[in-house]
Amino acid sequence: MRVKFNALALGAAIAAAGASQSTAADVRPMTPPPLFTVNDNSVSYAYRFNATDPFVTDHTAKQVITFTHFDAWAYGTNFFNVDLLKSDLKDPANPCGFGAPGFANAGCEGTTEIYGFFRSTLGWKELFGLRFGSFLTNISFKIGGDANSVNNANAAAKKDVVAGVQFNFALPFGATFNVAPLYYAEKNHGSFVTSNTSGVFYYNTWRVEGALIVPLGPKGTPLSFGSLFGINGPKGQCPPGECAATSAPTKTEYFLQQSLTLDVGQLAYGRPNIFSIFVAYVYWQNKFGIDHDLDRTGGTTESTMLTGATLRF
Repeated sequence: MRVKFNALALGAAIAAAGASQSTAADVRPMTPPPLFTVNDNSVSYAYRFNATDPFVTDHTAKQVITFTHFDAWAYGTNFFNVDLLKSDLKDPANPCGFGAPGFANAGCEGTTEIYGFFRSTLGWKELFGLRFGSFLTNISFKIGGDANSVNNANAAAKKDVVAGVQFNFALPFGATFNVAPLYYAEKNHGSFVTSNTSGVFYYNTWRVEGALIVPLGPKGTPLSFGSLFGINGPKGQCPPGECAATSAPTKTEYFLQQSLTLDVGQLAYGRPNIFSIFVAYVYWQNKFGIDHDLDRTGGTTESTMLTGATLRF
């Protein structure tokens, strides 16, 4: 609204100043502001050295190809991410099943998973014209969802929605931080669920997610530190056959990823945000909300390094 008001006021001032010397046809129309102020797309490749799969293995290498889109427009932001994950033979796909002896028998293939999620925000500053300070820079409505499909024996098919608010902060030395408390609702599938024939079950809980970005060094440095986290509260009872033979309570789920990113394009050619490489550490406890004490394979606790590269366009 502020941009439209300024454009109209400026147009009126130009017309009034030149009324005695020119006609309305001499006044050039104002160029409308662009719909998107940021439009960023990228593809990444990452190698996770020691990923896990609950009740299957505490050690499987995963290759991950990712497409990411981020945009900012007049009232908020949109983030969309799709991962294609390919495990090695320690995390077998159908028809090998869980705990298949040897894992490398004829016909075995590593699990393939597609995982996508999106998050959208609508800023209170942009929607309502609210003023914020230099520390708390904005509050936004936040909505989103996740979905996946996995071709292993359990055949998980998660679909969830989240909704809440996000708080954005500007920190010293150019760092930024955001955190969002959210409501979380999930529908999922498990092939071994015995409480119904469809294998479908539902969860509802709370979620907190956020991100910290810190440039390392003076302004314009090609090196940065990033930290992503997500915490899901207990989801209720895990249905019989999914986590244990009988119904079992779920646990709080913790996910943390800390990374170092080097902007190679900026360092080598003075062209930032084109090509970068990264190394990261991931810690994931009570994976998918499953109590790690129920999983003798150790697959519900993931602690792994990963490395990869990103190309933006």
